[in-house]
Amino acid sequence: MTFSACLAYSMILADTFGALLRRTHQRTAVLLGITIIILLPLCWMKSLASLAPFSLLGVLGMAYTAVAMAVRYLDQSYKLPAAAVKVAAPDLGSSLLQSLADDLKPSFGNSGWKSVAQPASLILVCMLSTAYMAHFNAPKFYLELRNNTLPRFHAVVASSFGISILLMGFITAVGFLTFGKSCSGLILNNYAASDAWMSASRIAVAVSLVFSYPLAFQAFRDGMLNIVHGPATEKQPRKDATINLMTIILLSVLTLLAATLKDVSFVMAFGGATLGNALIYVFPFVMYSAVCRKQERKEESFQVFLAGLSACAGIAMGAIGAKMSLDSA
Repeated sequence: MTFSACLAYSMILADTFGALLRRTHQRTAVLLGITIIILLPLCWMKSLASLAPFSLLGVLGMAYTAVAMAVRYLDQSYKLPAAAVKVAAPDLGSSLLQSLADDLKPSFGNSGWKSVAQPASLILVCMLSTAYMAHFNAPKFYLELRNNTLPRFHAVVASSFGISILLMGFITAVGFLTFGKSCSGLILNNYAASDAWMSASRIAVAVSLVFSYPLAFQAFRDGMLNIVHGPATEKQPRKDATINLMTIILLSVLTLLAATLKDVSFVMAFGGATLGNALIYVFPFVMYSAVCRKQERKEESFQVFLAGLSACAGIAMGAIGAKMSLDSA
């Protein structure tokens, strides 16, 4: 999951910086420059404590993005005029709308709420499985929390996830209300490069992702090092040369894949359908049932049964979502 997160981040950064630099046709070159100049030094850092202020800046940037998207929805800069809908005249509407490619212009169907019952909606469910990935840093967050009692940790988690859910839910809704089924995997791609409001938003998102990238990458790198070399110990800590070499190798692989793949929604949906659903539904059931068997907690057999049903539902949703993601790729 940390691998898919880093891959998605690299793809988004390539698109975002490409739009900011007006070099969308040189996406691979832009991605390579970002990786060497910005991401590699950040991922080489031994401590990420100095990035804490930038994390707050990233949150503020996402809040600005929500405001900017709401402004563009309310001022209807990207709304197709009635005449354009009837005669499909791409030259009608605002200058911002005219500058968009046809596949990025608003497009709405007439299925309404019935669309929720269609199998394609499971693609969104699978994407949501990757929306709030922080499990790989949960122990680190707990250990570094000031006065780290469980009630304080629970309060931090509840408030952080609550704010994230409200913010991301709002952005998702406004993006869909503006562009409908034409929404790109990265919604900022739907907005014109000349849109000043959204250019500032691209900068905000870029800042947010740049300083979030090392958090996911270090978890990914540590996991790969554990697989290749085994866990580090106090007597045998990781050598800097080993860490640096693994950093270069993994960043190279991520950059190659990010340059090849173009649709970030596919990466998020397929990763969520497979790995995300396994983490959310299947692995908890496996661990819980193993603990109950080991401790002979027969009184919790009904809870194990319910957890098993949840795991089966997760497998079913994941299988359908994965197929839908591959079909739509």
